[in-house]
Amino acid sequence: MNFTNNEYQVIKKKYLEFLQRRETQGKPIIDKIGKLNNFYLPLSKWIYSIYKKDNKLKIIGLSGGQGAGKSTITAILKFILKFRYRLDLCIFSIDDFYKTKLERKKMSERIHPLFLTRGVPGTHDLKFINQTINNLKKKKFKPVMIPRFDKSIDDRAKKTKWVKIKKPPNIIIFEGWCIGARPQKYNILKKSLNIIEKKHDTDLRWRKQVNEQLKKNYKKIFNKIDKLIYLKAPSFKHIFIWRLLQEKKLQLTSKNKEIMSKSNMKEFIMYYERITKQMMKDFSKISDLTVFLDKNHRSKKMKYFYK
Repeated sequence: MNFTNNEYQVIKKKYLEFLQRRETQGKPIIDKIGKLNNFYLPLSKWIYSIYKKDNKLKIIGLSGGQGAGKSTITAILKFILKFRYRLDLCIFSIDDFYKTKLERKKMSERIHPLFLTRGVPGTHDLKFINQTINNLKKKKFKPVMIPRFDKSIDDRAKKTKWVKIKKPPNIIIFEGWCIGARPQKYNILKKSLNIIEKKHDTDLRWRKQVNEQLKKNYKKIFNKIDKLIYLKAPSFKHIFIWRLLQEKKLQLTSKNKEIMSKSNMKEFIMYYERITKQMMKDFSKISDLTVFLDKNHRSKKMKYFYK
């Protein structure tokens, strides 16, 4: 389906208005029209082509390191796919299914203290995710409530903040930093990557449990995904920079709430380091489409892996 000039102009106008709202002071978004033409429009067309193969609900995974722009991408895809292709999207993040602070506290006491910190496999409510996906796929559809996690308070938001999906979606976009991640072999696992692992996981209990979660429970959830898009950052250093920018944005929208300092962020990102770095190596194995990002979040190229 080719775009008419009028359709393109409407999409461009909405797209630029959306990006203008997203821009933070001193951080303008670079190459906006280039991103629209070379990334968002081809990606939308690809998703549409997947759906049109049988006109049945499809689950698209969107994965990439922290701060890679997953939330922005899904919001833009939603209005393009709705306006141009008449597809209804339901978007949710694995981050919104983190276990509550109390649940993680119990887990940290029962299994390992490091599980108090949200992020790694094992700290998500997989039963809740599975139930949500099943409810969205039911033929006799009833409204589905999607939870929200408030990172500024490190806990699940009140139900009044949850999102109500009122009609059955054509496409589910399931996004998150570890979507599609694979477990590691023991010889890789046993080598400490950072201070957190070296100082607080000397017996490998935490790493082994995270790895086991990926091998079994998370694999079952990831197997529900029809196609996976992976956003590949230039390096792990850039993920830290982007996540720091994300925290500054959170500061602007969450007044009087605790925000991480640069040193706290450096420690926090260590929890994600092992899996993130492994995914950056595994991109061709885990994804159907990898988007290679430059330091300014621009799509340098997209590579398809036909499986």
